[in-house]
Amino acid sequence: MNRISVLIVEDHKLMREGIQALLEPESGIEVLGEAKDGREAVAMAIELRPDVLLMDIAMSGLNGLEATQRLARMLPESRIIILTAHCDDTYLQSAVESGAAGFLLKQDCSRDVCRAIREVHQGRNFYSELISHRLTRINVESPDRAGSNGKKASLLTSREREVLQLIAEGKANKETAAELGISIKTVEKHRGQLMRKLDIHDTAGLTRHAIATGVIESSVQATTL
Repeated sequence: MNRISVLIVEDHKLMREGIQALLEPESGIEVLGEAKDGREAVAMAIELRPDVLLMDIAMSGLNGLEATQRLARMLPESRIIILTAHCDDTYLQSAVESGAAGFLLKQDCSRDVCRAIREVHQGRNFYSELISHRLTRINVESPDRAGSNGKKASLLTSREREVLQLIAEGKANKETAAELGISIKTVEKHRGQLMRKLDIHDTAGLTRHAIATGVIESSVQATTL
């Protein structure tokens, strides 16, 4: 019997170790590795080709939603389960639109995590009971339900969303340029494009937009707010 290979993506070491300890005794499930942020997750997934990724949302540099969107496009055979402590409607909508096959809360019991891995590996979607109820209520799966924030966000390129996250995390242009390997002038160009596309004209407004659309958590705000 082929084992289901899993990549754990989580920025807290203690949580990564806990998930690994949870999955190790499970028959038919094998943990291939751990990634501490979205950028590392993308690189490791391309190399390891896991069957399933357990993906946190709030991670610095490249968040789980953006990483999910990239991997859903690059490795459609790898199924992604969002595993987060947050149940905000924005995160749910963004996760579904990004291509996640499942959504669980970290407080969900271990049985749900293992069951979700097996279900998505079989090509089905899996949501915990609470998440299923919320999805039904907000009708996430209907594109007609997308709000103005979501419509504006869909106009952004992948690079612009990366820059938006780093701005919202309080990074200066020089820091952003160094992290992304681009010039400061290019960062400034992306910042201008963000403001134009989103019709937002200051850093505080960009940060509020990033929080509202699930790019960062409200607890990871820049001091500009």
